[in-house]
Amino acid sequence: MSHSIQEIAAALDARVEGDGSLMIRRPSEPAAAGPEDLALAMDPRYAEGLSQGRAQAAILWDGADWQALGLKAAIFVPRPRYAMAGLTRLMDPGPAIAPGIHPMAAIDATAEIGEGAAIGPFVSIGPGAKVGPRARIASHVSIGAGAIVGADAMLLEGVRIGHHVRIGDRFIGQPGAVVGADGLSFVTPEKSGVEEVRENLKDRTEIRAQSWTRIHSLGSVTVGDDVELGANTCVDRGTIRDTVIGSGCKIDNLCHIAHNVVMGRDCLMAAQTGIAGSTRIGDRLVMGGQAGIADNLQIGNDVICTAAAKVLSNVPAGRAVMGYPAMKMETNIEAYKALRRLPRLAAQVAELQKAVSKGG
Repeated sequence: MSHSIQEIAAALDARVEGDGSLMIRRPSEPAAAGPEDLALAMDPRYAEGLSQGRAQAAILWDGADWQALGLKAAIFVPRPRYAMAGLTRLMDPGPAIAPGIHPMAAIDATAEIGEGAAIGPFVSIGPGAKVGPRARIASHVSIGAGAIVGADAMLLEGVRIGHHVRIGDRFIGQPGAVVGADGLSFVTPEKSGVEEVRENLKDRTEIRAQSWTRIHSLGSVTVGDDVELGANTCVDRGTIRDTVIGSGCKIDNLCHIAHNVVMGRDCLMAAQTGIAGSTRIGDRLVMGGQAGIADNLQIGNDVICTAAAKVLSNVPAGRAVMGYPAMKMETNIEAYKALRRLPRLAAQVAELQKAVSKGG
């Protein structure tokens, strides 16, 4: 599929200079761009790449001399990274799922399928489930009994939606995402070693054999609108009440949201992050890769957890935290500086000890 420079600029609300009728097939890095590619040279650092490639058109930084760069057309955007969102949306055709219901899909007679839905082979949709209009469901997806999937959803290969899960409109589930598995809820007949350690914050005085008894998950999962779950990400159902993912949340691959978690709106979680059970999250939380939040905590609005931060206590609104245990970013940086100075400090103390000993 080709798009004219003028069409691309209109989609980005951007300014065009040069030949707006020039047709483009795909975006490209500047050095690898061919005559039908749109070179992404949105920073002066990429000017050299333009001379190495064969692009006739490019997205450029403000103030660039497109003619001196040998181009026939240029698009100028005020915020390059934001422009990438519009550009990729325009040029992404989405997965190839044939319209209608594939004959090898297994759909219960009581399920409701919205108008214009496209359902691929080996899809299983359980009794009483509802799939919204224009939903696109790739192969090997399963939707449990009584589950609701909203309009314009896109469920890619191998997504699992558990029974009675409720998902809003425009949901995207990347391959292997699971919504509505049971949570890690187990209990011992007597006080467990974990409970003792939490109470005493020291080693146990008596260690005895223990076995675990399941607490069944009677709740479900409620997911808002415009939520995206990455590949192999899991959201567990609640024990009594639902686990909740607020509208606009974007969650990367290999993340885990445990039972009873309540997440606010527009949160962003990078890969391999996790939130433990019964923690409540405010709006617009950002978690860097491999960050984690312990159970039963309260996290305020607009909190940022840097990569690998481990949050073990409540965090007030607006705070940026870093490290293990997570603390205010500036405090963690000072602590890290002090840690790096410890070997030098230890050597200085040793020298002082020697001097005192000789003096005595």
